[in-house]
This record gives sequence, C-alpha cells and structure tokens, in this order.
Amino acid sequence: MHMEKQLSTKIDANVPTAARMYDHYLGGKDNYAADRAACEELDKVVPSTRRLAVNNRRFLQRVVRTLATDFGIRQFLDHGSGLPTQDNVHQVAQRVDPRTHVVYVDNDPMVLVHGRALLEQDERTTVIHADLRATDQIFDHPDTQRLIDFSEPVAVLFNSVFHCIPDSETDGPQAVVRRVSERLAPGSFLVMCQLVSEDAEVREFVTDFMDKATQGHWGRVRQEKDVAALFEGTEILEPGLVEVSGWRPDSEVAPRQLTQEWIEFGGVGRLG
Repeated sequence: MHMEKQLSTKIDANVPTAARMYDHYLGGKDNYAADRAACEELDKVVPSTRRLAVNNRRFLQRVVRTLATDFGIRQFLDHGSGLPTQDNVHQVAQRVDPRTHVVYVDNDPMVLVHGRALLEQDERTTVIHADLRATDQIFDHPDTQRLIDFSEPVAVLFNSVFHCIPDSETDGPQAVVRRVSERLAPGSFLVMCQLVSEDAEVREFVTDFMDKATQGHWGRVRQEKDVAALFEGTEILEPGLVEVSGWRPDSEVAPRQLTQEWIEFGGVGRLG
C-alpha cells in the first residue's frame, strides 16, 4: 500500500495550491490572494503560463472527446482533476454518451467541497479525496468500484499533475504509472502530460519557486525525455508526444503555445 495517509480537509487560504493557481489562470473564482500573488511572481519569469494553462485545458477536452467518440471509452478516472471549470471531463464525455462514468481524484480539500456540490446531481460521477499516488486506495474506493468496471477499458488521466510529485522509486511518476497500468484491462488508455523545459535555469527556478510557494507540495519541472519514459510499453496515438496545443487541434487557427520557456508536453498511450 502506498500514500494512504489521511489527508487534511482544512482549506488554508494563505498557502497557494497548484489547483487554485490553475483555477486563477483559467479565469475561475475559486482562489485566494496568495494564489494570485504566486501567479504574478511566476509570470515574471515564465510569462506564457496563462496561455499554457488554457491550452492544457483544451487539450484535456479534445482528448476526452476523441477517446469517447473514436474509441468508445465510457469510463474515465481523472487523477489530480483540479477545481471544476467549464466543460469538465464528465460534461465532455457525457455529451457523447450520457451513460459515461467519471471518477475524479484530488488531494485539495477545496476541490472536494466544490466538486461534490457540482456532482451531487449526477449519479454517474464522483469525487474522491486522495493523493494521486495512492493507487490501491483510489482503485479500491467504494465509489470507484461502483462506477468503474476494471475488466473493461478505462481512460486514466494524469493531466498536468506529475510535476506536482517528486521522484521516488516507490511513489514517483513512473512507479505510479506502473501500478496503475497493472490494474487496467487491455485497450485502456493513459493520458499524461506535464510541465517541461529544456532550459535548466527555468527548470531550477520554477521547481524551487513552486516548492517554496506550496510549502513542499511540488515535485519538479522535468524534460521531454522524462515524459516519454512514462509511455514505454504503450502504443502512442498520433500525433505522438507533443506540446499539447499541437495534439489534434480543432482547426489550423486554434490557439498555440507562443513561447517555449516551458511547455505542457505529453500525449495518449494505449495499453496492449
């Protein structure tokens, strides 16, 4: 068993969280002054972050729509789902098929509060308060067991979350992906992307800044090769691993990442 400690349900408005900072970048209202101040400081060094967050959200929506429409996926398990925004996973997927089941997982107590309020009308969707590394706890949770049939294909989402967890042989990104993959049926999908930079100074600055700002709730900004390693053993869907605004864009004029000091990099892999 891994990471199955009891998470705090107390919301601390003075310590920024990645979920609330992301919410601010997307134009949401579920954030505090500390989150907005952290975003302002981050923007001084990596000014493309708001565009990056918007593009990442659009990538998630396109992936969910593609998996539901083209591959018939009707079960989604979203790790580190963040605060509810417009066009969440269940809304995108249920437009394709209203019977689609979605389980959201997040360790931010505000996500739990808002998520449950949003989802209480939808019996096919739930939010679990857990650390994304707690694979057994997540998969064995009564709500997960109620909604997800693991003998059938599932799309498991790790969208812009692995930079939030440190490297570790037992609980780092590769260990988590390995544990999750072992519990999935053939034909399941892994959707994974994270913040990367090929500039060592940017990686060092952002990693240090976010680690201090979130009081240790951070991992590190990695490189493209680190993300590629997570997909070993999967069949990677076209167009491969890319900066996410280039993953099956809706049109040629869709918003693209304008600067490259750091990018959101990843894609979709199918398990054999």
